[in-house]
Amino acid sequence: MASKLSGILAAAKAEGRAALIGYLPAGFPSVDGGIRAVGALIEGGCDIVEIGLPHSDPVLDGPTIQTADDIALKGGVRIKDVLRTVQEVAAAHPAAAVLVMTYWNPVDRYGVARFAADLAAAGGAGCILPDLPVEESVEWRKAAEEHGLDTVFVVAPSSKDRRLAEVTAAGSGFVYAAAVMGVTGSRAQVGDLAEDLVARTRATTELPVCVGLGVSTREQAAQVAGFADGVIVGSAFVQRILDADGDEGAALAAVRELAGELAQGVRRG
Repeated sequence: MASKLSGILAAAKAEGRAALIGYLPAGFPSVDGGIRAVGALIEGGCDIVEIGLPHSDPVLDGPTIQTADDIALKGGVRIKDVLRTVQEVAAAHPAAAVLVMTYWNPVDRYGVARFAADLAAAGGAGCILPDLPVEESVEWRKAAEEHGLDTVFVVAPSSKDRRLAEVTAAGSGFVYAAAVMGVTGSRAQVGDLAEDLVARTRATTELPVCVGLGVSTREQAAQVAGFADGVIVGSAFVQRILDADGDEGAALAAVRELAGELAQGVRRG
């Protein structure tokens, strides 16, 4: 039986489009405000949402998400708040898949089996683990499988073909292809970098390949949707909330509007 995550990605493909995947960290700008913000992403058009587990040293994240994590941590966010965010979003928006994106250390400290059980009980569809090597993931994957959770691993342009095969063989749901959209790079260069990674990844797996590389506009979403199964957007949503400067109504309207624009983009792609 296909997982909820796989079903949503397959449904988007059947519609002839890429899926739209939105990211926000839990507890940002507050726990309750974050729950409402993630709901606004789905209302605007996101098919899948990633709830970030804020970390004190988010080495793989850019400055925008680091700022949001810092706000969440100063607000006292805990793993129980992340799970509550998943639970409330999943209950309010049953058509969407809700994932947690987290570094490995908090899961290890919480307890691998306990985290998998609690995430599944909250209605989570899976987990993205960007810094967990596949060689060290057996315990997690066993616990995740027992609770019907997908495990999404991350690949990068620097990943060699052999490594891509190892990573994709261990994962489920989709493969997260991470590339950097540099501010000085042309769109063609960015497309070539990401498109090559998608092609090499697809050569190793039947899993959908979803791309995160700094997309922030309808046009960029359309470009990436032209070669990927999903378009992942995080920093642009976080920035909209930061720009609202504490005005929650404005923040929710801004992220809902951006999600709507990006949803149009993935359909054009």
